Amino acid sequence: MVSETSQTLDRGCRVLGVLADTPDGLSVTELAGTLGVNRTVTYRLISTLEQHGLVRRDARGRLFIGLGIVPLAAAVQPALRDLAVPLLRRLADQVGCTAFLAVADGDEVLALAVVEPSWTVLHVAYRVGARHPMTLGGSGRASQLGRDGSTLPFVVSDGERYPGARSLAAPVRGVPGLDASVGVLTLGAEIDEDNLGPPVVETADALTARLR
Repeated sequence: MVSETSQTLDRGCRVLGVLADTPDGLSVTELAGTLGVNRTVTYRLISTLEQHGLVRRDARGRLFIGLGIVPLAAAVQPALRDLAVPLLRRLADQVGCTAFLAVADGDEVLALAVVEPSWTVLHVAYRVGARHPMTLGGSGRASQLGRDGSTLPFVVSDGERYPGARSLAAPVRGVPGLDASVGVLTLGAEIDEDNLGPPVVETADALTARLR
């Protein structure tokens, strides 16, 4: 038995999803075409979402996600962290490296959760809340793989941010509106892709399954 749903609410959620995936914004006509509804319905949806700050228009009238989404997104982060930490703990102890979850935040990537291995004497310290440009380091580039539709399984970074620090990160794919990556950090020797790649990818996929 199919449960009853609200068509208007469903369309409003679709508006937010479409705009979240369109950094350059959309005109009303483009949005209506994407949604498959007429301009009158689209205008009503936009007007309602604008009143709540969830949609904004620029000087050209193009539509973007509004700043009202920020507190909603911030409220999701603790839940995302709670889902990720057990998986990161298993990964860190399995490979003996510091494991992390990083999420895209504008042009930067944010370390949302970090777990250090419990049995190693030396490992990399990575501060929760640390930020760096999306284009610098494996976590940022891996977070963009899902957004770009790339099938590359993971990204390796060799001392891009800190000399001697290396990382391998895999994207969290298939979660609308979320550009994120799971990865590990290590020092010294070159990244062993054959041994580190599969468990990192498996952890990213496991997190995707928990978020769906």
